Amino acid sequence: MPIVAYAALRALLLVHGLLTLAAALVLVVAPAFIPALIGIELTTDAYLVVYLLAAAQLAIAVLSLGGSRLADATGLRLIANTCVVLHAASAALIIYATHGQPVNRIVVLNVIARCVIIVLFIALSRPRP
Repeated sequence: MPIVAYAALRALLLVHGLLTLAAALVLVVAPAFIPALIGIELTTDAYLVVYLLAAAQLAIAVLSLGGSRLADATGLRLIANTCVVLHAASAALIIYATHGQPVNRIVVLNVIARCVIIVLFIALSRPRP
């Protein structure tokens, strides 16, 4: 399989990896910042949960950045499917956690962004003839 066959998927993985890495770094450097964007106030004793999320973000960033260098179609599809599961589960859990609460524009935009990312990963990872 020529390396250009999945060039768009590899580019998406690169961007995804960089954005995820940035999110992980923000969570470590300023643990209360991202939760505060949606009105969640964290005390320092709750930072452990944020640091664990940052570790997971870092792992996904490494997976995405590493995948952006692969040429193997099966490996690329596995990584894309992993990202789809991550974003689908995250969107579903966000909806579950915020059900019945006042609508927060940032939360809605986050779910929409995740849905767009899901569509991109599915579309760009389809098997090529």
